[in-house]
Amino acid sequence: METIQIVVLALIQGLTEFLPISSSAHLILPAEVLGWPDQGLAFDVAVHFGSLIAVLVYFRRDVWVLLRDGLGGLVNNRYTDEGRLAWLIVLATIPAGLAGLIFKGYIETHLRSAAVIAATTIGFGVLLWWADIRGKRTGTLAQLNWKKALAIGIAQALALIPGTSRSGITMMAGLMLGMKREDSARFSFLMSIPVIALSAMLLSFDLLSLEVVPWGDILLGTVLSCISAYLCIHFFLQFISRIGMAPFAIYRLLLGAALIWMIWG
Repeated sequence: METIQIVVLALIQGLTEFLPISSSAHLILPAEVLGWPDQGLAFDVAVHFGSLIAVLVYFRRDVWVLLRDGLGGLVNNRYTDEGRLAWLIVLATIPAGLAGLIFKGYIETHLRSAAVIAATTIGFGVLLWWADIRGKRTGTLAQLNWKKALAIGIAQALALIPGTSRSGITMMAGLMLGMKREDSARFSFLMSIPVIALSAMLLSFDLLSLEVVPWGDILLGTVLSCISAYLCIHFFLQFISRIGMAPFAIYRLLLGAALIWMIWG
């Protein structure tokens, strides 16, 4: 990959990883418009680690408390709200982990087309808007139970389909279950940590099979995606309670229409 390609795609990936607008759809557009080749394994590893570092740094206090109280609950059999939330995140991660192991090959072979991404970008954009309008928006993380956490985890598993948006579908599920916007977003970001970590580990094992590893490209992609992802999380949480999901849903509809135009125009 050329340096300009790494810079542009890393910034796009970092910004779109945690916004409900589908990172895969955005990575297709520059490739189609500018004729860039597939970003490759090294880039995938870089942006995964960049996104992981960003969310860990931003939620470092939350992560520490979740780990402390979650593991502490196993010892003394008394769980705080944070300890209970930690195990709800673990529960919510299981569906995506199982779906990834079972369907990863099929998805990569049959569902990575621009047509599929256009359809999911539009379809889940409409559902996100509907969930934001119809949801009660009263539930908090402290009120989250295992049934709701599992339902959000199942929604996260569907995000393996390109164009769905992991953050988008998990926030949508949270809103459908009556959660506040900021609480559904926070839970979505926290539950991304184990999923991104597992993905990064698996991709790293694949990276070891390469004869030549472009460490410079990986470092650049990691740093840029980390910075853009951190800023994205910060500003999204600052404004989501006021702006709602409508701007992102409308953007998804326009993006899906652009993809359709590129495919059949």
